[in-house]
Amino acid sequence: ISGYSLVIQARDSGTPPLSSSVTVNVDISDVNDNSPVFTPANYTAVIQENKPVGTSILQLVVTDKDSFHNGPPFTFTILTGNEEEEFTLDPHGVLRSAVIFKHMVSTEYVLCVQAKDSGKPQQVSHTYIQVRVIEESIHKPTAIPLEIFIVTMEDDFPGGVIGKIHATDQDVYDVLTYTLKSEQKSLFKVNSHDGKIIALGGLDNGKYILNVSVSDGRFQVLIDVVVHVEQLLQEMLQNTVTIRFENVSPEDFVGLHMHGFRRTLRNAVLSQKQDSLHIISIQPVAGSNQLDMLFAVQIHSGGFYKPAYLIQKLTNARRHLENVIRISAILEKNCSGLDCQEQHCEQSLSIDSHSLMTYSTARISFVCPRFYRNVRCMC
Repeated sequence: ISGYSLVIQARDSGTPPLSSSVTVNVDISDVNDNSPVFTPANYTAVIQENKPVGTSILQLVVTDKDSFHNGPPFTFTILTGNEEEEFTLDPHGVLRSAVIFKHMVSTEYVLCVQAKDSGKPQQVSHTYIQVRVIEESIHKPTAIPLEIFIVTMEDDFPGGVIGKIHATDQDVYDVLTYTLKSEQKSLFKVNSHDGKIIALGGLDNGKYILNVSVSDGRFQVLIDVVVHVEQLLQEMLQNTVTIRFENVSPEDFVGLHMHGFRRTLRNAVLSQKQDSLHIISIQPVAGSNQLDMLFAVQIHSGGFYKPAYLIQKLTNARRHLENVIRISAILEKNCSGLDCQEQHCEQSLSIDSHSLMTYSTARISFVCPRFYRNVRCMC
C-alpha cells in the first residue's frame, strides 16, 4: 500500500461538546527491496543457421515490484557463455546474433544473463538462456490464392480488414513475413506478421489483383489476391428477397457453399443470361443458428425483378436449391410478432455502410454491410 489518508477528529469536554477534524496523509516511501524478476525464470530459443548478423533471437521480459524509480530501466549483461562474442544484448532486453551461425560448428549455447534495476542500492537477478542452432529452411512456404468480395454502398466504403492470407511452412521454426507490391499500397496494405489484407477507404467499383509475397527468410512465394468491389444501388434494397438457411455459420456458408449456391440460384431465378444476380449481405439471425442472405436480380434491359416474381421462382426451384444447402424460409416480408389485422404489413431495409462484417476463410472472403429490417402496420 503506497499511502493512507486518515481523518482525525478532536472533541472537547464542554456542553455541548465541540469538535473539528483534520486529514492526515501518510505516504509510504519505497525502498529497493525487490529484485527484478524474469518471466519465465529461464529461456529456450532457436536460431536458424546462415541468418544475417543482428537477427532477433529472444525478447527478455523483466518486472519489478518496487516503485518506478527503483525498477526500470534495467541494465542487462551477459555474464557467461558469450566468450566468443556470438551474441549481443541491447538495453531493451533483445538478444541478437553477432555472427552468422553454422549448424556444423556448434548446435547449442548456454548464456547466463544478469538484469540490474535502477534502485539504490541496485538489486540483480539472473537467468539462463539455452540457444539452439538449427539447419536453415529447406521448405518453401505454401499459401492458397484468396478471392475477396466486397459489397459497399455507393462510394461509401470505410476501409478495414477484408481477408487474410493463410500460409504454412513445413520448417517448424520458420517465421513468415508478408509484403505487398509497392504500386498497390495506395489502396491496400498487408500486415507483415499475420497476412491480414487491409483495404483503405473509398474503393471504387471493379476488380483489383494484388500480388502478396510470403517469405520465410530464405524462400519467397507470390500469392494472387483478387478483390471484387460491388457498389449497391438504392433501388436494390427495395427489391430484395431474403433466403434463410438452417444450421450454418457465415464462414461455412462463404467457404463451403457460396459459389455452388450462387450458381444454382442463378439458374433458378435468372430469366436471361444477361441478368445480374447481386448478393447484398449475409448476416446471422440473432439468437439462433440461422443465417440470412439478401439478394436482388437486375434486369439486363434495366431495373430489377420484383420480390414477388423472385419468390415464385425460388419456390418452384426450392428442391434444387436444397441440394446445395438446407433452406429454412424464403422471406419477402418478415412480420413475425406483428398482428396487423386488416392493415398491411410493410417492410423496409436499411444498410449501415460503416458497420462492415468480414467473413474470412482460407480461399474466399466476403465483406458486406450490416442490415436492419424494419416492419410496421400500414393502412
